[in-house]
Amino acid sequence: MHINRLEREKLIPTGIKECWNFFKDPANLAEITPDEMGFKITSPPHKGKMYPGQIITYKVSPVLGIPINWMTEITSVNAPFSFVDTQLVGPYKVWHHQHHFQETENGTLMTDIVNYSIPFGPLGSIADVLFVKSKLKAIFDYREKKINEIFNIKEREIRQVSLTG
Repeated sequence: MHINRLEREKLIPTGIKECWNFFKDPANLAEITPDEMGFKITSPPHKGKMYPGQIITYKVSPVLGIPINWMTEITSVNAPFSFVDTQLVGPYKVWHHQHHFQETENGTLMTDIVNYSIPFGPLGSIADVLFVKSKLKAIFDYREKKINEIFNIKEREIRQVSLTG
């Protein structure tokens, strides 16, 4: 089985607690997911702390608008520094998503590390090359754009932070 990896870093010019409070809340996933994905959380609203064993269910339409069920489990939490979600049911054969937050003098460095595998053997590998990998990158590009809006990060600030960081 071939495991693919997507890694992204984003410097958010705010404190680690503010970042943690936003990203720990599953309800905020819809806000940073492209509309065309038809992303909808189907599990009851989560109020309170994130915890290992927490199950989150979704409906998502990644291909041709066809809705599928997706279930993830929070498998690790080290507040406010990291958490991991792993797919239990969904479109991937393997989905392991690490979220890391590191406080720096310029804000919080957020790192996403996604290890994933596509089902269907060689056909899945072809699908990954033809469209899955690019679709996943586009989703994370959209996510970065939305994070810029949510945290009021202006293009000038992005350049300034990267020059001084």
